[in-house]
Amino acid sequence: MAIRQESRAVNLAVAHCEAWSNHDWDAARKSLAKDVKVTATTTFEGAPNTDLSGADAYMEGLRAFADQVVPGSLRVNAGVGDERNALLHVTVDSDGPPFGRMTIHGARLYLFDETDKLTSEQVIFYLIPR
Repeated sequence: MAIRQESRAVNLAVAHCEAWSNHDWDAARKSLAKDVKVTATTTFEGAPNTDLSGADAYMEGLRAFADQVVPGSLRVNAGVGDERNALLHVTVDSDGPPFGRMTIHGARLYLFDETDKLTSEQVIFYLIPR
């Protein structure tokens, strides 16, 4: 059962996840502030920790991760937030290197600016072979 609190930031975060999970790179990039920062980590052996700044670096890292995501597999399991902050629990399926056939669960914490651009994202993810 999905838990979702409707708010401006939750809606922006979900739209961003829908864009990258469906490989709509233009839409994903349009949601970013120029100086966006992202960190991502997992305990999965061999997966790199990510700490990037700037829209170009963000998109390079996002594509390295999301190219393997199966389009249409995004499930938003929970979301809470307010006008600028959102926390989502999402699940996507992957089918390619470097992880292979996995279900990826992620907690994604977002901060948006006053123009609805993503300025900060923190990601923690867990992989389950399928």
